[in-house]
Amino acid sequence: MPYDESQIQVLEGLEPVRKRPGMYIGDVGSRGLHHLVYEVVDNAVDEALAGRCSRIDVTLHEDGSASITDNGAGIPVGVHPVAGRPTLEVVMTVLHAGGKFGGDGYRVSGGLHGVGVSVVNALSSWLEATVSRDGGLYRQRYEQGIPVTELEALGMTSQSGTRVRFMPDPAILSVTEFSAETLSVRFREIAFLNSGLEIRLDDERSNRSWKFRYEEGLASFVNFSNRGKDVLHPIIHLIDTRDGVQVETAIQYTSGYTENISSFANTIHTREGGTHEIGFKAALTRVINEYAKKSAKAPDNLSGEDVREGLSAVISVKLHDPLFEGQTKTKLGNAHVRGAVETLVSEKLGTYLEENPGPARTLVEKASAAARAREAARKARELVRRKNALEISALPGKLTDCTERDPARTELFLVEGDSAGGSAKQARDRTIQAILPLRGKILNVERAHMGETLKNETIRSIITAAGTGFGDAFELDKARYHKIIIMTDADIDGAHICTLLLTVIFRYLRGLIDGGYVYIAQPPLYMIRKGKSVSWVYSDADRDAVVRKLGGKADEIQRFKGLGEMDAEQLWETTMDPARRVLLRVTMEDAAHANEIFSILMGEVVESRKNFIEEHSHLVRNLDTVG
Repeated sequence: MPYDESQIQVLEGLEPVRKRPGMYIGDVGSRGLHHLVYEVVDNAVDEALAGRCSRIDVTLHEDGSASITDNGAGIPVGVHPVAGRPTLEVVMTVLHAGGKFGGDGYRVSGGLHGVGVSVVNALSSWLEATVSRDGGLYRQRYEQGIPVTELEALGMTSQSGTRVRFMPDPAILSVTEFSAETLSVRFREIAFLNSGLEIRLDDERSNRSWKFRYEEGLASFVNFSNRGKDVLHPIIHLIDTRDGVQVETAIQYTSGYTENISSFANTIHTREGGTHEIGFKAALTRVINEYAKKSAKAPDNLSGEDVREGLSAVISVKLHDPLFEGQTKTKLGNAHVRGAVETLVSEKLGTYLEENPGPARTLVEKASAAARAREAARKARELVRRKNALEISALPGKLTDCTERDPARTELFLVEGDSAGGSAKQARDRTIQAILPLRGKILNVERAHMGETLKNETIRSIITAAGTGFGDAFELDKARYHKIIIMTDADIDGAHICTLLLTVIFRYLRGLIDGGYVYIAQPPLYMIRKGKSVSWVYSDADRDAVVRKLGGKADEIQRFKGLGEMDAEQLWETTMDPARRVLLRVTMEDAAHANEIFSILMGEVVESRKNFIEEHSHLVRNLDTVG
């Protein structure tokens, strides 16, 4: 059939959003679901940035809906001069309709694209918008993005603001149950970035509540991020305006070896960095070098890597018309911002170091120690680079590679122990599955310098087998496998080893997580047999349930103390067969939060780890049955 005009499909109104939701919210799973809340909250934050809002309330209702209420100016409700309909209805039903494309309504805005709340409307079974504005109270209801009532005037009010309550549409979204924990992480971050703004989260389902308000802004952010770390000096908090750009940064060094810099533009997390981050790094390197030379406390030319070792820092800029670039549109591109940040940080940090010789000496000594360790790290790095995957695969007890050469089809199993590694080698599909056995508990890289880390044979083997390089030299497109599967025993020791491996990947191969290449295998705890029927069980609770289902009798109940106790056939059937296994994909929704958790769980400060365990003990449960 010839291609002609009749095959051109025109989608009206919000139809494109329902047709291709992933284009607007990323995916239709948990990430996309929570993105709907963020879109509405971001509109309220824009009101705060404009000086019209001081409080945002988010409620997770028992019926599964969510509501977001702010005390801003309220969305206009008068008839729109062009559309000829109430402006509230236009905002809720027309893509790219908003007050952020020109004029003086929002000088600084995070929600730049004007599609936010209309996308939420499109992907909801129903949505009710209630506006308090100019002494009046108004409401309109929509279903699947379509108005089902006219704009109603409900009476008079002395309040102002907007309330949006919506029910996620299960016909579109595969996940419709909100996670209060996930939302709380983002709301805390927003409160850090907007000093004085109060955000409340109420979960009616569990009767739990959170309140976030931080008067000290980014200083509170860094203090919170460093809870599990040994800090070396008080937080350095710098804030001012240069060339129309409001610049705020908070800096604190820890005794650790990893660099943790988070940057934001108009409260948007710029995960790919940008001109503000470049300016910050350049100023930091120059100022510390200048102070070190004057005090004769360090060798010449400390590198940027040296001066950032152990650094925790947050940079936030607020400006009119930010330009976002990069693969995920989270890289700031405004050229003048680099100069504004570099100038401000150079001036204020330089003054701080002159006026505070104690912390200044600490910073220089930290960078000098990093410089002295740099040569050892360089030698270890070269050793890793010289060894290619073919060399490793020839070593006994190391990588047993697969025959397939298309990385998109291949899998690398990181297997705990030689015994389990032997079973895995026998069980595997040798065409697409490679096996790298690991001996015992590997080095905790959270407490080790890069030079020490790269001397560890197991870690070198993992990095080399991955093929991507590591750290700043990481290149995802060189990955030899598109699935890196951590396979450890289903017990406490196995969980510990899994955490150690995740720490290595997070600190040195983070791009594998970002790319969705890292998985955790789910081996069973029990095999229950009655007659010819065999059940694989993943927790004690599920074992009891299966036994009850069998009338309290089973011919055999075998508990696997480790992967090595399974024969090759059992390991393949339960854990390695792509047609039947269950894998957990490791994701990283928020790098700053992930960094904090790794620091608490794997860092030096025992008290923070104890507090974390006590705070989250109510969440401990047996694993659900994996089907």
